[in-house]
Amino acid sequence: MAELKSPLIHILDQIEKDKGVKKEELIKMIESSLVSAYRKHYGRNVNLAATIDPETAEIKAFVIKKVVDSVKNSNEEISLEETKSLKLKAEVGSEVQLPVDTVDFSRIAAQIAKQVIVQKIREVERVTIFEEFSGKESTLASGSVFRFVERNIVVDLGKAEGLLPVREQVRRERFNLGDRIKVLVLKVERGNRGPEILVSRSHPDLVKRLLELEVPEVHEKIVEIINIARDPGFRSKISVKSNNLKVDPVGTCVGVRGSRIRPVIDELRGERIDLIPWSSEPEKFIAAALSPGKVLSIVLQKDANKTAQVTVSNDMVALTLGRNGQNVRLASKLTGWNIEVQSEAQKKEETAKNVENLQKNLADIEGVGPKTAEVLIKGGWSTAEKIALAQVDQLTALQGIGEKTAEKIIESAREVVEKKNSNNKEREEVSESEKEGTPGESSKT
Repeated sequence: MAELKSPLIHILDQIEKDKGVKKEELIKMIESSLVSAYRKHYGRNVNLAATIDPETAEIKAFVIKKVVDSVKNSNEEISLEETKSLKLKAEVGSEVQLPVDTVDFSRIAAQIAKQVIVQKIREVERVTIFEEFSGKESTLASGSVFRFVERNIVVDLGKAEGLLPVREQVRRERFNLGDRIKVLVLKVERGNRGPEILVSRSHPDLVKRLLELEVPEVHEKIVEIINIARDPGFRSKISVKSNNLKVDPVGTCVGVRGSRIRPVIDELRGERIDLIPWSSEPEKFIAAALSPGKVLSIVLQKDANKTAQVTVSNDMVALTLGRNGQNVRLASKLTGWNIEVQSEAQKKEETAKNVENLQKNLADIEGVGPKTAEVLIKGGWSTAEKIALAQVDQLTALQGIGEKTAEKIIESAREVVEKKNSNNKEREEVSESEKEGTPGESSKT
């Protein structure tokens, strides 16, 4: 019988030790491959088996046949009479193993063993790498630019390669072969040639992971990153919150003379980073998010659109908006509010128009001139309907309005409202009668 070189067993033992692949599993794979090789010689319809001694690596191959009285298929059957001549103990219906000369297959056996071992090692490595990286989604990975595939970049991550597609790249960044870069692992999937790892340079979480790397307090959750709004390659706004009253979240992230934030900026190729102290008070948070702009006032409209009307000094409009509206756009994304910025002059003009319109609404009320109207509007009494429901003492609380004037204004407001309601009712009745009269008119014609 042919015998594989004994070093094979030592190799299998070493693979089991280094790669965690059981020697018995490899032997079974080699045996299966040997059977396939033997069938090419003896025919595919022949029932073959092969065994390898786990200690000596000796190969034994057999043709398995069923014992019958009369042979109809010589590939699968053997007569009882022939088994007796071969001095085999058998009976009709049983199976016997007929040894096959393996001398001619010793070279093939060695090649097969090598192929199986290489194949299994690659398979194990693929599985190991996949399991290693599949648990690293949304984490930071370091690598080097390995090659360019059209506009995509292949990053050497050590044991595996990551694909940095165009959509995950930063438009301003340019790389050369061998450049060291950090990327965010987005997705890991099984592929025919190993794990397929998708990485990103533009994802907001890349900034978060870089801060966790450089700032221990962020990694330990002493300082918490609440949200990140990013314009990749240009600017990021990051809201931070301290879970320790003694720790300043912004100063901690910046470090002494920028020692902590500088490596993050350098890795992002000069991208500007604004660290914003998070606040549960929307006005305070919005004002901080619009930095470096200085806010004078904020009016919130807590409706479905969550609009924040922000007023800044005339010379702060451009700085607050940022280039192409970038600053206010990122602030809106960071805070979750639709921020509208206007100058102090625009605010005054808008207020004047509103006051003028409100004064017109109050012009029909007897005893209400421009000055009184202004007082009423500032006090929140901006419509005749509101004034009609007011109490005398509510109006006398306003500057310059006495008791008699208040009574007169309220009474006049009620008359204005009553007249307005009466006119509206008449218009509705006329409109309804016109609708009812239309069919009758058309029938006459």
